[in-house]
Amino acid sequence: MRIPALLAALALTALAPAPLTAHVKLAASTPAAGTAAKAPTKVTLTFSEKVVPATAAASIIMTWMPGMPNHGEMPIRNFTASWSADGKTMTLTLKKPLPKGTYDVRWQAASGDGHTVRGTVTFDVG
Repeated sequence: MRIPALLAALALTALAPAPLTAHVKLAASTPAAGTAAKAPTKVTLTFSEKVVPATAAASIIMTWMPGMPNHGEMPIRNFTASWSADGKTMTLTLKKPLPKGTYDVRWQAASGDGHTVRGTVTFDVG
């Protein structure tokens, strides 16, 4: 008699709805993807929920420079990263404004669920 009760309990557990897990998403960026900016000194990435800072990283890569058709990718290293008090916005503060060109901001982040999400924001500086 114990086996049918155990099977019934297992069946009910299997039918119970699983908790929804929402992964962090990029909600906004400045400069925004696909736009042109004039010599920005800051890049911000705002996420849909609080990010675990230890899981987050961002890089700024120059992918095109005017007058250089075969320009390879060039990492920009002259910035520092900081977080807003609510843990949703990462600010990359540059020591010098970005020169004219096209840039990718490549990021990764995870929220409390531990699932790492990656993305790229591309913008131009004119």
